Amino acid sequence: MAATTHTVTNQPPPLVGHDLFTSDRALTEAVERHLAPELLAEAREDLVALGRANGSAQVQEWGERANTRPPRLRTHDRFGHRIDEVEFDPAWHRLLGKSVGAGLTDAWGRPGGHVRRAAGFLVVSQAEAGHGCPLSMTHAAVPALRAEPEVAEVWEPAATSHVYERELRPVAEKPGALLGMAMTEKQGGSDVKANTTRARPLAAAGEYTLTGHKWFCSAPMSDAFLVLAQAPAGLTCFLVPRVLADGSRNAFALQRLKDKLGNRSNASAEVEFDGTTWARRVGEEGHGLRTIMGMVAATRLDCVLGSAALMRQAVAQAVHHCAYREAFGGPLIEKPLMRNVLADLALESEAATVLGLRLAAAYDAVDAGGGDAERERALLRIAVPAAKYWVTKRCTPLVAEALECLGGNGYVEESGMPRLLRESPLDSVWEGSGNIQALDVVRALRTEPAALDALLREVGAARGADHRLDRAIRGLLVELADLEGIEARARRLAERLALVLQGSLLVRWAPPEVADAFCASRLGGDGGAAFGTLPHTLDLRALVERARVEV
Repeated sequence: MAATTHTVTNQPPPLVGHDLFTSDRALTEAVERHLAPELLAEAREDLVALGRANGSAQVQEWGERANTRPPRLRTHDRFGHRIDEVEFDPAWHRLLGKSVGAGLTDAWGRPGGHVRRAAGFLVVSQAEAGHGCPLSMTHAAVPALRAEPEVAEVWEPAATSHVYERELRPVAEKPGALLGMAMTEKQGGSDVKANTTRARPLAAAGEYTLTGHKWFCSAPMSDAFLVLAQAPAGLTCFLVPRVLADGSRNAFALQRLKDKLGNRSNASAEVEFDGTTWARRVGEEGHGLRTIMGMVAATRLDCVLGSAALMRQAVAQAVHHCAYREAFGGPLIEKPLMRNVLADLALESEAATVLGLRLAAAYDAVDAGGGDAERERALLRIAVPAAKYWVTKRCTPLVAEALECLGGNGYVEESGMPRLLRESPLDSVWEGSGNIQALDVVRALRTEPAALDALLREVGAARGADHRLDRAIRGLLVELADLEGIEARARRLAERLALVLQGSLLVRWAPPEVADAFCASRLGGDGGAAFGTLPHTLDLRALVERARVEV
């Protein structure tokens, strides 16, 4: 018989059964802003469907199952044959099938494709972040594949397909394929020039065998991987398929799966190439870094979007909880100090979303060509590493603060907040940690004058609209004028650059109360180091209501 010692009251209803797209005002406004009118209706219809699906109880359950039933490595089958496969819970395959079917690996060359994909990626990553890894790598592989037209002819249609096919078969027999990346090694990490994996040319042009290892290989059940190895002419990019054209398995040995802090649904493996691993060269020998950097830049933007997704979901959960939870005589959301915390979190989340979608729009402009293409390309060169540095750095403290808004309930797995918190540091580490991004900003400044010009033109579009932004732009120019000891100041520079860029975008496009709060606290110095320290004179209620999800 059930105990009847008390009645359960004052517990917020679960945040389920809502549209993750239309409930996010910052995201919907960004899509409307960056898509041409003739593209907007169809894109909105698709994104609303995706938002409803990923806000449903069913997809939320899939996300939970994929993380509580993590992948398992199977090196051999029951008969002792080496198979090197990873088993996933069916929920993983359902998540991937829905996201691939929504076109989240297909953006290149489609009008407005990058903005639509960015919005969709931000939506699905709120339901479950781990499956974003194969989506991101597959999408980002396309620029690298195009360095070798014969390779692109075979693999690009499969990579951009809207069909998810989980079985390992030759790519010619599959309606769709996923691609991964394996660059880092034990001794080098981000210093890929220290890689020791060797590539030996075969008789056929462009074909090699590989000998060596990779310390990190995410999504090892992908159909092929872009791999860096030392060829006779130096570091070179190669395509390594899991299954060869004749149907046989490539020599691609999975040594173990990483036991990670978060990202539990997604397998990350250590792999070895035993000297018989077949590989196809992509791009010129000795130019591997140049070939693969297009992929890296695109995955770095997905780090920004992935962090923005975690931030948005954390804020939505916190605001929802505080709207229904009563304490000390009224709803938490009405308490001045809690309202300050929620408003500050919402402000950070909106700034991340607006910046991520602006960079996606730059990719669309580059794809389309025309008069703005080169300027947008130059902007991406400096803004992507700066955004990747700053937005991913802000993700973990934001999620931790949002968790605290739920009190002890937020520390319990059933709330979903611990999964968000474990996931939150990943995007800062993946595709080059903070120092790598900050130094890449410095490299862009030193080697590509057009990048700085494009950045100044972008932030200059908002000059005169807010005195605090104007002062921050002048301060940034002073910082840029002094290159003495710039490497030691690289993080400071990347942070300031990202903040000025976010501020300029919000001043131009966000509601006045949002822009005012950002400029006051992030650029004007009227805010503290912790969240919840906004000036009390701001319209905090409007910021919180803007972030609230109605269910």
